[in-house]
Parts: sequence; C-alpha cells; structure tokens
Amino acid sequence: MKLGALRMRVKTLLAVASLTALAAAFPAAAAQQAHPANAFTDGPVAMARARVAADVLMSSYEPNKAWFPSSWWNSAVALQTIGDYMQRTGDRRYLGQLDNTFEKDKGVFPAGVLSGDPLLGNFTSRAIDDSEWWGLTWIQAYDLTGNPKYLNMAVTIANYVNGYWDTSTCGGGVWWDGERTYKNAITNGLWIRLTAELHNRIHGDTLWLGRSRTAWNWFQGSGMVNANGLVNDGLTNACTNNGQNVWSYNQGLAIGGGLELYRATRDPKVLAAVKRLADAAIGPNALVTNGTLTEICDATDQTCDDNGKQFKGIFMRYWTDLVDTTHDTRYADFLSQQAEGIWNNDRDAAGRLGTRWSGATSDDHPNVFDWRTQASALSALIGDVPTFTPITSLAGTLSPAQPVVMPAATGTTTLPVTLSASATGYIPLLTLTSVDVPAGWSATPRASLLPLQPRGNASPVSKTLPLKITVPSSASDGHHMVAVNLTAAGLRFTTQADVLIAHAIDFDTGTVDENPWLFDPDGSQSNGVQNRFADGNAHFTYRFPFPGDTKAATVTLTIDAEFMVQASSDNQTWTTVLEETRPITDGSNKEDRTVDLTPFLKAAADGSKPVYLKVSDSFPNDGWGGRVYHVTANITQ
Repeated sequence: MKLGALRMRVKTLLAVASLTALAAAFPAAAAQQAHPANAFTDGPVAMARARVAADVLMSSYEPNKAWFPSSWWNSAVALQTIGDYMQRTGDRRYLGQLDNTFEKDKGVFPAGVLSGDPLLGNFTSRAIDDSEWWGLTWIQAYDLTGNPKYLNMAVTIANYVNGYWDTSTCGGGVWWDGERTYKNAITNGLWIRLTAELHNRIHGDTLWLGRSRTAWNWFQGSGMVNANGLVNDGLTNACTNNGQNVWSYNQGLAIGGGLELYRATRDPKVLAAVKRLADAAIGPNALVTNGTLTEICDATDQTCDDNGKQFKGIFMRYWTDLVDTTHDTRYADFLSQQAEGIWNNDRDAAGRLGTRWSGATSDDHPNVFDWRTQASALSALIGDVPTFTPITSLAGTLSPAQPVVMPAATGTTTLPVTLSASATGYIPLLTLTSVDVPAGWSATPRASLLPLQPRGNASPVSKTLPLKITVPSSASDGHHMVAVNLTAAGLRFTTQADVLIAHAIDFDTGTVDENPWLFDPDGSQSNGVQNRFADGNAHFTYRFPFPGDTKAATVTLTIDAEFMVQASSDNQTWTTVLEETRPITDGSNKEDRTVDLTPFLKAAADGSKPVYLKVSDSFPNDGWGGRVYHVTANITQ
C-alpha cells in the first residue's frame, strides 16, 4: 500500500456518502463534482483492473473438464491466482469453479485426458512439482472457504511428495520426477512453501514445520543459489549448481518459501536470506529490463513456451507476499511499477494481458495473449490491490471489444456495442457514462446516467447499456478507438473498443491481426504465427461482417490436417462447405481452398451481411483437427 493511502481512503469514504446524496437530488451537479482534483485513490482503480482481468481469465475456464485447456500444472496456478484474487478483493464469484475442479479432477485419469502423464488420483502424478502446485491451490481454497476437505487434500498431496525427499543423493532435496532423475529449484522451493503453509494451518503441528526447516536449510546450502544471490535451475549429477537459466519462478518460490517459513518461526535469519534473494532479483544483470520484470524468453527474437508464459506471475505472487510482510517501499514500488506497466503497455481492448509486460512485439515472435499470460499478469494486478480492501470500486467493459466494420460503399454502418458497468461496495453509485468516438463518427447515447446499487464486495453488481456507434463510409482502414468513461463519486474508469475498419480480409492466424476476426476461439490453440488448430471437440469461428451492399463473396483458407469447415449466416444453422475425409496427420494435404460464401449473405439488423465460418475436427478421436494458416476473402459490391 502506498504511503498515505489509508488516510486518503477514509477521506474518500466520507466523500462517497456526500456525493451520492448529491447525485440523487442534482444529477448534473453530482457529475461535475464527481472527480475533484486528487480524489481518485489507487486502491479502487487497482481493484477494478484486477476484476476486469480476472473475468477475462475465467472466460477460458472449461467447466466440463474443470480446468483451463491443455495444461495441467498451469491450470493449478491459474486457479490459485483466481483464489488470490478472491482473497484480496473479497469477490467470491468463482468459488464454484474451484470446487468444480476439486470434485471432477481428483480421480485417476489416463495420460492425455488432463495431463500428458497419467494422473494417479488426488492430483498426484510422476511430475512431483505438478503435484505440489495442486497442493498449494487447495490450501488457497481452504483459506477462502474453511472447508477441511481442501486442507486434507493438500496433506494427502504433501505426504505423496514427501516420499520423494531423498538424503541419499546430494544430502537431501525432493526429486523433480517419479523416475528420480533431477533435483531442481522449483520442486524444492514449492516443497518449502507447501510444508510451511501446512504447519501454519494445522494447530499444534511440528511434523511439517520440521520438514520445512530441513528443506530450507538444505536448499540454502545446496549450491543452487549462486554467488549473485540468484537461483539457477537445479543441480548436476555431481550435486553442483548446473548454471542453467535463472527463471523468475525459481527466484519467486525461493522468496515465497522463505516468507512462509518466517511466518512460522519469526527467525530473522530466514527473513534476511529472503531479502537477499529479493534484492538480487531486481539488482543489476538479473530479472529486470528497463524497470520491467523480464524473462530471458521475452526477448523479441524468442517466444516463451507454455511453461515460461506463467513464470513471472508466480514471481509476483510471492513478491506481493514480500511487500505485505516487510512493508518495504522499494519492494512496493516495484510491484506497482509492474502493475501499471502491464495495464498501460501490455493490454488489448479486450482486457487480455500478454506475455511481454513491456508490450514489445515483433513480426516473427509476436507478443502472445492467452489464458496463461492472463493468469501471469493478473498476479501483478492483484498485488497492487491494497490489503485494506477498498470500500468501493467501479469498472466497465465493452462488448465486442475488438469489433470489425466493413463499411458499405456509401452511407453509414451501425455498430452495436454493449457497455457493462460493474461496481462493489455498500453505497449506491450514480454513474455518468460518456462516449468518445473518432472524428466523423457518432454515438447514441453520447452520455447517460447509470445507477448501480452494490451490496458488498462478494458479488459485484453489473448493469448493461446498449450503444450504437455510427461509422461513415469514408472511415479509413485501420484501428480506431471508441472509449467510454465511467465516473461516479470519487471513482473513474475508462474502457475501450478497438474498432477495425477493413475493406478487405487478409490475415495470418496466430497473430494480433487475427484477433478481430476470431469470433469464438472455443478450445482451439495457436502455438505460433500462422497456426490455429482445433482438436477433438474443439472448434474456432471467424465472423466476416460483409457490407450491406455485398453481392458476392468468397473466402480462401490455407488449411491442412483433418478439417471440417462449416458456414452460417446466423451462427446457429450450419452447412458443411469443406471436409477432409481421410485421416491425414502429417500436413501433406496443406493447400489453399476457396469457399463460395454468397449463399450465406443475409442482411442482419445492423445492415451488414455477416457470415460465420467454423473450423473443427473431422476425426475428433485422434487429435489432428483442422489447422488454418492464412485467410483471405474477395467481395463484390
């Protein structure tokens, strides 16, 4: 929490009450008085930002499998991050998803269902670190609910992991895998944190505390912490530092494990060691580039794999713990700097947060946005929310956030957009909304009053407002911002829609150029430029909002594998237009295929003639679904 923030929040609370009363009697006057100089505090804004980002993350949660698509340990971390969000803000809307995962995924599963490894039951597998991640997730669920089943599961997992603590090699440490091939930093950092968390929640415990102390002492003397105070990845077969990369999550777990053990023991030597690790992390030639936490794979000539995408968020989770524990302004300033940088530089109009927190990108290695990067960056936004939960907050989103308009040759095109405003707190808010559009465009209504009546923080209230954006035929191709400013007593929030004006369709998949056209990604995946595929029962849908004066249209897909392509004019009734009937898994059928979309051109309410194109898997049982590389279209007006 920044210095003076508590005093400012008390002043804001008093201001909220008076301004709300004013709004009821004199709405126009209230709007003018709603944002006097210095009235905006950091806390409510930080809470609103975290709520928007958390909602985006949970939109990727798959309720049937009860996880996030295609990654087992990453799903544990994402759910733990949502637990952090709920604990920090008081929002409890996602407790059901935590329990859904617990009940559905605690059993035994063969390889390939939820994880590449067989799952042995109780969230354990041959990947010992994966098991530990789930143990920490269920302790977080216990902290939120008090339900002992979550704590009992964490104990079960920890007992399983303890079977891989081995003093016969390197004098101690937990093996990384069931085959006992590697002792590394992440597995042992997790073990220190997990055992200390169990001690701090089990009354009268000495067993887990003893194990945590032993693990900490072993880790400190293992050699994995190098002379610069940075944590290398693990040990060689000769039990020496292997000199492999200093990943942020290894550094973060060393900090986090020490902090939890310090809470258990109040040993000043432990806290001193934690501070040395923290100072090293943000020191010269470490993990920070131009003030931004940066992984080595964040370089613009590299791409982080699905594991590396979440490393920085794990670091920030335990850095937040460091700030809360030490109240050191240097650590707090670094945390706030990351949150501000992410929000200002690494966020698109849809509220998605990317892997490079600086926002840097390149054609060959673009900044990646997916649920893993969302969970990672969300941790920094959560940490920026004060531990003294703000009394009220206001946020807003626009849907669609990245719409496409293909203007008619003459006249105007109407773009329907919905504003969703959400609020927490205990006092009614009269929210003034005002819309900013590019020159020559118009918005209806341009301004409006939207009453919100929150009832605490556990379940934010929301209200929607339909907007109509009128786009002239002369609008130039490219991205144009529509902004809606929300203002209430002592609160302000701005949300945007990134409107793409396009007279033609031509994009590579797996890039930011694809995003505005991607209507529904469902469970599809993209692991690089020119690559989007849908395996099994997954699919992905593009929406092409052809102009109202379109007479004919075709689309050409560069596509391979076992594809099924369907077209629709309403996203409900589908016609198969392309299908691979052979089980081809080697890409040998890759070619350009053209589809006539003219039969699907039907006028919609907004005057456009949208066509939906869905790609799925013609052989859903073998995992080689349709893969699209490039999309172009031709239209006749």
